[in-house]
Amino acid sequence: MSMNSRERVLAALNHRQSDRMPVDFGGHRSSGIMAIAYARLKRALDITSGDIYVYDMIQQLAIVEPPVLEALGVDVIELGRGFLQRESDWKPWTLPDGTPCKIPSYLDVERRGNEWRLLAYDGTVLGAQREGCLYFEQTYFPLMERDIRDADFGGLEEQLRHVIWSAIAAPAAHLALDETGLAGLAQGAKALRASTDRAIVGLFGGSLFELSEFLYRMDIHLTNMGLYPEAVHRLSEELCRIHLRNLERWLGAVGPYIDVVLFSDDLGGQSGPLLSPRMYREYYKPYHARMWRRAKELANVKVMLHCCGGVEPLLEDLIDAGLDAINPVQINSRGMETTALKARYGDRLVLWGGGCDTREVLPYASPVAVSDHVHHQVRALHPGGGFVFQQVHNIMADVPPENIIAMFEAVHSA
Repeated sequence: MSMNSRERVLAALNHRQSDRMPVDFGGHRSSGIMAIAYARLKRALDITSGDIYVYDMIQQLAIVEPPVLEALGVDVIELGRGFLQRESDWKPWTLPDGTPCKIPSYLDVERRGNEWRLLAYDGTVLGAQREGCLYFEQTYFPLMERDIRDADFGGLEEQLRHVIWSAIAAPAAHLALDETGLAGLAQGAKALRASTDRAIVGLFGGSLFELSEFLYRMDIHLTNMGLYPEAVHRLSEELCRIHLRNLERWLGAVGPYIDVVLFSDDLGGQSGPLLSPRMYREYYKPYHARMWRRAKELANVKVMLHCCGGVEPLLEDLIDAGLDAINPVQINSRGMETTALKARYGDRLVLWGGGCDTREVLPYASPVAVSDHVHHQVRALHPGGGFVFQQVHNIMADVPPENIIAMFEAVHSA
């Protein structure tokens, strides 16, 4: 039976076999493509319409436009595509390779010496793109100099306005969660829903572990976890309180119009989790469970977590906390072997990703080798549903367009 894109993705999310492989490309901030590579991809596809729109300034990610979505058979779209619809919402900029592009007009970005800097509302420098670098790096950690032991976290919301990952908003997230902003969110989400049959992913965030690292700096926060458990609990509790209040407002506006709510918390590295399962259960699982449960109470949505790295030792706890889908399924990390993941978790957890290795295969292999690799991944992951295809993570600037095209051709021929 033929399905439309939304039906296809929902079948996968409910562990049912779909008519063909559901495909995500650009449906969230970890399934997309850097703008430099996107400009080359458009030329390779002979698509000459439109500009290059950079919607994620930190990572230099491009909006994947409708002609490209159609050409590559994509079934997912991100909520942010319902916003910044006027030309006046964008302003000109130039990518590091000299390609002209447009960026959201609300961004405060300036050139200082040989680097670009992203500024907070009050002029604080949050991150820099240095000469020769293709993205912005966080340079300011607002709590780095503060002792966590005596912190009451009463001003935490203001500090979050000085973290690059929470202060530099992508489209849709640029609207305040007040009466005016929520009305605008609802209007844009409703219009997007009416305009497409693609499954819509709403990016919420709701980070706990990772956001704590962005506040204190990674090494300091990991030390705090070992030395000051009571203070770390208070930090997680306050972050969860802030997130829950924002989640209720946000889902009140966009909940009827999205299919997936995406949370984010990178818990793993290349060689395994960044914290032990015991620490995850103590510091973060109760708060994840609280937020994910509340999301499902507020809207008819599936909960997905963006979580990089070798996180297999944490998957049972994440499922128990209420997780429906995990992304990006970093198959070249320790413990993330495709067949084993599918066999152990495939009937309980949707694997949203893992379709093509973006570290070694997509940038460096031949198109034929890319195709063979994708066919292998699809054969392992697609049967029985519970899988949405995407390459492991964002496509980097140096990936050849012929490899990207080979990847999508392989998906649709599998």
